[in-house]
Amino acid sequence: QVKLVESGGGLVQAGGSLRLSCAASGLTFSTHSMGWFRQAPGKEREFVACISWRGGTTYYADTVKGRFGISRDNAKNTVFLQMNNLRPEDTDVYYCAAKWGPASRTNDYSYWGQGTQVTVSS
Repeated sequence: QVKLVESGGGLVQAGGSLRLSCAASGLTFSTHSMGWFRQAPGKEREFVACISWRGGTTYYADTVKGRFGISRDNAKNTVFLQMNNLRPEDTDVYYCAAKWGPASRTNDYSYWGQGTQVTVSS
């Protein structure tokens, strides 16, 4: 059974930083691309960042480019999202996702975590 567990969310002031982690189990992590998405209540889930299975390719949403960084540690089956210079509009539930195949900005990931709340106060 595939399991993705996010952690690291919380409350932070605008301009602050958080580092999200997503621990994966039940799949061959090193052969899966990983993505981070976010969703606010009543809104569609939106793409944040993704990384290829080896980590050589990354994509970012324009809204987070230059502020967020995605990375992975295949030895620890974990993907990270470093979030710097956070803004109130970054407040959302953040989800990690996994798929076999190329990293992509679309929602076509096979496995999803339960999400972690990030709240940025002004």
